[in-house]
Amino acid sequence: MNPSEIELCATQDLINELLRRTTFQGVIVHAIDEAKDRHWCGERLFAVGHNTNLDTDEVGRLLDVISHYIATRE
Repeated sequence: MNPSEIELCATQDLINELLRRTTFQGVIVHAIDEAKDRHWCGERLFAVGHNTNLDTDEVGRLLDVISHYIATRE
């Protein structure tokens, strides 16, 4: 995809495309309601997506490592 094509895709379509790729090994965390602004007030709900390259336990461990990394950087 070139940049102009990506701009025309819905967020969920981009997520689905990434999760379909056998070369993707990771986790996608995204706001359930698309964010139109970087900042928000109150709470926001997020969804986590992964494909079959990682099982649920591996996803949990990866998110745990990431959360510890983020916490130690602040």
